[in-house]
This record gives sequence, C-alpha cells and structure tokens, in this order.
Amino acid sequence: MAAVERRISKNDRVFMGILVALVLGSWLLYSFLRKGDGAGIRITVDGREYGRYSLEQEQEIPIVLDGIETNRLAVKGGEADMIHADCPDLLCVQQHSIKRENETIVCLPNRVVVQVVGSKESGFDSIAK
Repeated sequence: MAAVERRISKNDRVFMGILVALVLGSWLLYSFLRKGDGAGIRITVDGREYGRYSLEQEQEIPIVLDGIETNRLAVKGGEADMIHADCPDLLCVQQHSIKRENETIVCLPNRVVVQVVGSKESGFDSIAK
C-alpha cells in the first residue's frame, strides 16, 4: 500500500498563522489587563501578619525574627524587592520586584511572604457553598 503524502497548502498556513496570532494576542491582552498595580504590600512571617506598607513611600523594611534581621525589603519606584536575606539559597533575593496585585516574594527558610495588595481588599479569597 502506497504511503499517502499530504502537503500543507497556502490556506492551511494562513489559518495556522491567524490562529497563532489570536492565541498570542489573547495571552498578551490577558497578561496586561488581569491585574492592576497594587496599593501596598502585606508581609507575613510564619503565617502571622508582620506589617502592611505603602508602595508609594520609598523605604527599606527590615524583617526581624527573634532579634535578628533575617530579611530586608526595599520599596522604590512603586515596586517591592527583597534586597537581603540570611538564608543559604537566596532565592527570594533573586526573584523579580513586585508591584501588581497578588504578586508575591517568598522566603521559605525564614517563612516570610511578601504580597502586593490592592486598595480595596476583601476579606475572602473565595466563597464556597
């Protein structure tokens, strides 16, 4: 039995190009419109709130646990960035700065979570029936 050879026609290429453009355009639109810039940050340590700070005020925030500064967060230009950590892997320092709602920086060894919050934060993550 002879093998069936199928070639991609010009119309198939145009269709695939339009499909790729639509998917890429939808993804870009979603990524830019999904979240607005946040109003502030909330820092939690070991699940307890450590503090809330504005993204509009430039400052460095030391995070102190048991009398030792474990992390230092810098707020500059409307963005928050972890600039110091005493943990061995320093993954939190290598994470990019955050400014959009719900973006986070996490330092697992020190149990520190920095999250961008909006100006109107509801008390619920979700509602279940």
